[in-house]
Amino acid sequence: MITIFDYGAGNLQSVKNTLGAIVADFVQVRDAESLRRATKIILPGVGHFGQMMRALDALGVREALVERIRAGVPFLGICLGLQALFTSSEEASEERGLGVYKGTVRRFVGKERIPHMGWNDIEPLRSSRLLEGAGDKPYLYFAHSYYCPVVEETAATCEYMVPYTAVLEQGNVCGVQFHPEKSGAMGQRIVRNFVESEF
Repeated sequence: MITIFDYGAGNLQSVKNTLGAIVADFVQVRDAESLRRATKIILPGVGHFGQMMRALDALGVREALVERIRAGVPFLGICLGLQALFTSSEEASEERGLGVYKGTVRRFVGKERIPHMGWNDIEPLRSSRLLEGAGDKPYLYFAHSYYCPVVEETAATCEYMVPYTAVLEQGNVCGVQFHPEKSGAMGQRIVRNFVESEF
């Protein structure tokens, strides 16, 4: 059973609609005990890094999330849900991320429009469960002002002023900066790959 964690993210219904479209059973939860029973976890996220981390702390689920990730439970972070895996973010330097990966989420700086909003292709760097069958340059929808650094666990990059992590994948841990729930058939394929993969 897929467990969607609900901390109040605005894109939750879109994620639920995507799971419904691919006929995947899921439950929506807001507590640590339910997370500890989960067999796969999706953490959607939109909005502000600090607000998200404060919401996770207020719900008392920070330790449970990290515990389940480290125990090998398959995890998919979407947009802010990916950024939460890192140590910190310039968006809220006073707040700690989950710290699963070292690094700081940074704000775009340059002459292009911020936020980075719209459709872009991504560049796969290696084989990936999430991107299986997605082709050489999957075309996906982005909406963000902050980006994750390219790290050893990066499976695909996107370039907008700078190259950054578009897909992170290491063992049971997956994250995407784009919004699969707003990326049509390609987004559905990527979510299906997560749902159906054996980790």
